Amino acid sequence: MTEAPRPLDGLKVLDFTHVLAGPFATRVLGDMGADVVKINSVSRAAAANDPAHPYYLMWNRNKRALALDMSNPQSRPVCRALCEQADVVIDNFSVGVLDRWGVGYDIISQTNPGVIYVQMSGMGEGGPWSKYVTYAPTIHALAGLTHLTGVPGREDIGIGFSYNDHQAGLHGAVAILAALAARHRSGRGQRVDVSQFEVGVNFAGPALLDLFANGNLARPCGNDLPYDQAAPHNVYPCIPKSPAGYKGNEGNDGVENIEQQRWIAIACMTDEHWQALKTVMGSPPWADANQLDTAAGRLDNQAELDVRIGAWTQEFEAYELMALCQQAGVPAGVVQDGVDLVENDPQLAAAGFFEKLEDVHESLGQTWVDHLPIKFSRTPCEQYQRVRALGEDNEAVLADWLAMDDTTIAAAQDQGVLQ
Repeated sequence: MTEAPRPLDGLKVLDFTHVLAGPFATRVLGDMGADVVKINSVSRAAAANDPAHPYYLMWNRNKRALALDMSNPQSRPVCRALCEQADVVIDNFSVGVLDRWGVGYDIISQTNPGVIYVQMSGMGEGGPWSKYVTYAPTIHALAGLTHLTGVPGREDIGIGFSYNDHQAGLHGAVAILAALAARHRSGRGQRVDVSQFEVGVNFAGPALLDLFANGNLARPCGNDLPYDQAAPHNVYPCIPKSPAGYKGNEGNDGVENIEQQRWIAIACMTDEHWQALKTVMGSPPWADANQLDTAAGRLDNQAELDVRIGAWTQEFEAYELMALCQQAGVPAGVVQDGVDLVENDPQLAAAGFFEKLEDVHESLGQTWVDHLPIKFSRTPCEQYQRVRALGEDNEAVLADWLAMDDTTIAAAQDQGVLQ
């Protein structure tokens, strides 16, 4: 059966990226049908760049794997030939690595004028920090995200996962699509510089605006909203997850195992939300206090309000309480963990968001994919291939991209190029 076309079918992407930000960008392109060729080598296939590593497994599906040892000078002509056939060449090395290999944009664009080069370095090109080595915690810290996402009195608490890497990856994918649109009009490619640091600073926008306009310095605010008057607006305890037969409704304070704790987020953004929540709570007398009728009054009494609501929520199972609140028009959501998302979430189940791959991974066994969360009506993106082993597609890629015959490929293998 012929597979349905996808939006980026026929697009050739040469992928030199590693860890998360760059591989996430190219994963999006691969999901949409691009022929993404992942460049790796025996010397670099370690830690998060090892095809058996969970990071690599997560971000490198729907790509073909080509082993190319760029430390071997005999690999450079092969790499150059691949770049000359590519629509997109992308890397997230420190600035200038591809140039030092002799396959940078200035050289390749002379023979491949339509090529698009995307450089996703930590700091971007130029400036005193351009050669700094960066990972998510350092980018979060420098960009202000660690400071802004902490809790009062604990400025050492940050986001805790690679938020900016994901955002930089999305910026990289969007940049490629924009450059392709520009090439469609002009016929020429271009260099695109994505600074992961500047991506992070973008997310501090309201804090920067408040500083410029009002001279206010942003402070960590936990679950509070820094620029809106909204209360209650917090996360509250519910009946804990517990061993079979546990009847307790004491809430989470006495639960030593954090994995048993269960919480619900409630966000009353308007007075109407608050009135609806009062009804859900059974209109307790304390909630009828006049000062709670307005957001300003609720904020003035926020600490007591959170205690009262927390005492009420811990009498409920979290999913039941979420349903009660949502049916009444109160924004609420269970604080879900990974098990909840995979096993308990009916919305994701209905969407078929997680899919078991039929092609079993050679070393990790059965693997799963999370679907591209974009639905195309005419060009559906529902094809998912497992992560490929190092060099697994050497022959196919070199034959498809460079029309290289078996004898030439074998010679390259003997020269240590394809490893």
